[in-house]
Amino acid sequence: MTADWYVLIEEDTRTTERADGTELKLHRWTLTGTHRIGPNQAEAIAAAQDAALHHLPGILARHARLGDEPARHALLTQDGSWIVLVKQRHRECHIRVTTARLVHSREEKEAPSKSLKEKFRSAMEGPAPALKPWSWTEGKADRT
Repeated sequence: MTADWYVLIEEDTRTTERADGTELKLHRWTLTGTHRIGPNQAEAIAAAQDAALHHLPGILARHARLGDEPARHALLTQDGSWIVLVKQRHRECHIRVTTARLVHSREEKEAPSKSLKEKFRSAMEGPAPALKPWSWTEGKADRT
């Protein structure tokens, strides 16, 4: 198990869609930054604070000019994450900055390709049953 700390930056991304003559502004949280800090939690907390006070979201960065300093209101929540409201030239957005410790990591693994014989067999027999979705059973934590 690894004990590396990360700073995660999420931004409120906006897209504008038109439907039936109506303009819809769609907001969605998107993870825009994953920064590995190292094994020191205190350093990760300091890095998160620095990101909260200085990170410029993409939606504002596209329109920023050299020397611009946006208005910023940084709020430290009880759980240690930061919610930051950033405004510049009639545009505003918000970001969330959190620290997180990586506790599990696994590389992607692809199943081997089917042989021509297996492809023909599955075409004749139909698709394989779908994988069961994850579910929790009571007492599962006691068995791990």
